[in-house]
Amino acid sequence: MPQPYEVVSTHRCFGGTVGFYRHFAASTASVMRFAVFTPPAAAQARVPVVYCLAGLTCTEETFMVKAGAQRVAAELGVMLVAPDTSPRDLHLPGERDNWDFGAGAGFYIDATATPWSAHYRMYTYVTQELRTLVNTHFPADPRRTGVLGHSMGGHGALMLGLRHPQLYRSISAVAPICAPRQCPWGRKAFAGYLGQDQGQWADYDAVELAARVPDAACRAPILVDQGLADPYLEEQLRPELLEQACRRSGLALQMRRHEGYDHGYYFIAGVIGDHLRHHFRILNAS
Repeated sequence: MPQPYEVVSTHRCFGGTVGFYRHFAASTASVMRFAVFTPPAAAQARVPVVYCLAGLTCTEETFMVKAGAQRVAAELGVMLVAPDTSPRDLHLPGERDNWDFGAGAGFYIDATATPWSAHYRMYTYVTQELRTLVNTHFPADPRRTGVLGHSMGGHGALMLGLRHPQLYRSISAVAPICAPRQCPWGRKAFAGYLGQDQGQWADYDAVELAARVPDAACRAPILVDQGLADPYLEEQLRPELLEQACRRSGLALQMRRHEGYDHGYYFIAGVIGDHLRHHFRILNAS
């Protein structure tokens, strides 16, 4: 039976393999790309898997190339999966007019407004189609799955993890967009993809979800790292709103703030080991 994806390239890395792949995705009605780091432990058994969601303008390559995650992932025996951040090359009107909307800015939601609704369905792609492909064709353990993300991807990780605890047992984020309904990036994306229905907006907002999570005491702690020299901190990221929401619901949150660190991958590289160990502890707990 042929594989439902094409191998773009593979590379040996810390005893494992980094692979880049593409396939036609029914959920987005387009060709999608994704990357997988398979650790050496996967040669013996299925391993925990963490989905790594990147930010605005990024691709499936960004996290794999810049985060420096493979060394610790290999030591722990954790698979990493990095999807692209949107469908590409669809020639939709306005698709490439702005760096914070359209191509490279899918926001991990399912668009309902035209023309985006036919293709910009990253929520369904990540939670269903890509997950099924990885669980079927790679040695991932579906019972031990976590999600982490950066910036727009941090919004995605928090939102997907809060909405689907049965899929993602562990959650973490670096410099996430915590309250997209209350920041320019999020309002622009939600208005463009979802229209003016604020009810839909709330369903994709981590602060809204955290404040009303029904089973907070049963959820694993969430880890968030935020640099205090981040130029987007006050206007776009709003981590204090996530803290307030978690206090209201009783959801456990470890918010770590770091003097002097900005929004980029130099910061991510410094904390990514802690994030992978966070996921490993939760995913391997009995």
